Amino acid sequence: MRVTVQLFARLRELAGCSRCEIQVPDGSSVEDVWRALAERHPALGPFAGAVSCAVNTDFARMQTTVLDGDEVAFLPPVSGGSC
Repeated sequence: MRVTVQLFARLRELAGCSRCEIQVPDGSSVEDVWRALAERHPALGPFAGAVSCAVNTDFARMQTTVLDGDEVAFLPPVSGGSC
């Protein structure tokens, strides 16, 4: 099945794109999508334990099952700023 992936901030920079399509088997999870994405863009690999994700604009866990046509967004950890 095919899902659309959106990447933000540093993840977008490392992948060199803000949006792509990933093929994963039926019954795949967000984590499976992440693995397929990191295989395509190895520079993303180190962020595996730190990214937040959403499926179809709703925050989700890495164990969430995705369906054909879903949109999965990955966001890097928030950092920086001052008071």
